[in-house]
Amino acid sequence: MKFKYMVLFAITTLLLTACGNGNDEKNEGSVNDGESSNESNALEHGVTDQSEVGFEMAGGKIEEATDVPKEEREAILAAFETYMTAFNEEDLDAYMSVIAKNPEGFEYDQEETLVKETFAEYEVNRTPEDVTLIKYDENQAQVFATLHTSMEQKETGAKLERSGRQVTVFAKEDGEWRVTSVFYIGDAAE
Repeated sequence: MKFKYMVLFAITTLLLTACGNGNDEKNEGSVNDGESSNESNALEHGVTDQSEVGFEMAGGKIEEATDVPKEEREAILAAFETYMTAFNEEDLDAYMSVIAKNPEGFEYDQEETLVKETFAEYEVNRTPEDVTLIKYDENQAQVFATLHTSMEQKETGAKLERSGRQVTVFAKEDGEWRVTSVFYIGDAAE
């Protein structure tokens, strides 16, 4: 049964659609980097309108948002850090504290259930690099990161490595920045 999830993960990863120049894979709804956009899970969350999320590169560089108040920038990046660290440390309470109660890309209760299952069955480590605040207004912010994900099934030791680019969308809820959806583009397998 548990191996079924790892196999599903691997199969769905292979089924991602090509993006742009054909060297990237696009995913809009899975924590495990491969579920369809109609599903949600503990690593990523679906984005309902791709035109609202994304990033632009100028000469291979990610463009940082300008005119972001210092306190807001610090709060958004701190929420992103908590989002990554809490998941890696399997701290469910801390992780759910930065998940929107009324998210756009997934269901809060389903997310909590899926995260519990993931923590029970897998050892997952997400390592963000090039973390950049790329879009900001008073109600929404987007954080870009190059994301390296390693996953190991605890029972069997089966492993999977994945890299890609992720935009984590935050919404302001009760004065706090919380994850409301995620857009992920996986790097093509070599």
